[in-house]
Amino acid sequence: MEKALLGAGCFWGVEQILRAMPGIVSTEVGYAGGKTVNPSYEEVCTGQTDHAEVVLIEFNPSVLTYEALLEIFFRLHDPTTLNRQHNDVGTQYRSVIFTYDQNQASSAYETIKKLNETKIFKSPIVTQILPVPLFYSAEAYHQDYLIKNPSGYMCHILRD
Repeated sequence: MEKALLGAGCFWGVEQILRAMPGIVSTEVGYAGGKTVNPSYEEVCTGQTDHAEVVLIEFNPSVLTYEALLEIFFRLHDPTTLNRQHNDVGTQYRSVIFTYDQNQASSAYETIKKLNETKIFKSPIVTQILPVPLFYSAEAYHQDYLIKNPSGYMCHILRD
């Protein structure tokens, strides 16, 4: 099994889409990339912690490659908007790929290069690519949120 750590706006919708993909073993929502130790949701929402809402993904690379996971990641959000996804605005909603090793970093840079060259998006991709930082698990009520709350807020769709 391998891990990926991705931020693409509100973590509820990202987790909901990813958990349905073949090859995904588990998902966990949380916070990463900021300066506050063990932040709460309320602290992250202020935008002052510098943390992003992220999903920690465990996946089976023989079923879903990291590159295929990145393709899904770029289809489920708008990677051209800085610190924003839909109505969610702030650094906590930024598009970010935290990489566990040089292979993941290279794949992320190459994927962005290809997407920018093909002009699939009208604007350049602003997704950050950074080494994986400490991950802080979100509060229990955020885990599997849209399973527990099927009518909850979902601003993500998987585009063709």
